[in-house]
Amino acid sequence: MAKGKYYVVWVGKKTGVFSTWPECQAQVNGMQDAKFKSFESKPLAEAAFKDGWKKHWGQGKAATSTKTGTKSGPSVQQTVLFGEEPSIDYDSISVDVGTRGNPGPVEYKGVDTQTGDILFYVGPIANGTNNLGEFIAIVHALRYLKEKGSARTVYTDSKTALSWLRNKKVASTLKRDASTAKIWELTDQAIKWIQMNTYSNKVLKWNTEEWGEIKADFGRK
Repeated sequence: MAKGKYYVVWVGKKTGVFSTWPECQAQVNGMQDAKFKSFESKPLAEAAFKDGWKKHWGQGKAATSTKTGTKSGPSVQQTVLFGEEPSIDYDSISVDVGTRGNPGPVEYKGVDTQTGDILFYVGPIANGTNNLGEFIAIVHALRYLKEKGSARTVYTDSKTALSWLRNKKVASTLKRDASTAKIWELTDQAIKWIQMNTYSNKVLKWNTEEWGEIKADFGRK
């Protein structure tokens, strides 16, 4: 974890100030009404804990972006949420990427936000970037949910990937060559899928400042 980051748990299995995300995560995993937040220093965290959660937790706001597209048929309206909701929707999938170098090997996973159970895991992919991995992971979650007929929310902590999803295209400078063939193959498949499919799922920005690290976090920060 980054130096100086502390986690306050106001509502959890145990409450208090924790110095690492795994310690915090152990107190909030599986708890629908858990309330926690990260702070940049221990004094700030201790003061926030004394203040109580109502002063510090759940102040984010959501923004919507609605796009209407027409293909060979009736007009299709698709709404994707960008920004942050004031509280966590636990009936959701959270996705995140783990990288070793950027570019470098990429792996990603999708987990049940409430339980932390891994729903899918891909990698390592030999050579890619964090942003491409985040984008592919979001689309993987949407495909996974559509196959199951589920309208669950998808969370990501990547603003770039959300922008690419909204625009249905990526803006990566990663070169296409033999070493990056796999990540680009998966990216192209993801772009094709979102161009050819619609979905009703919300795709939301995980509010790291308010809620701590995303539930699918690889813990490599």
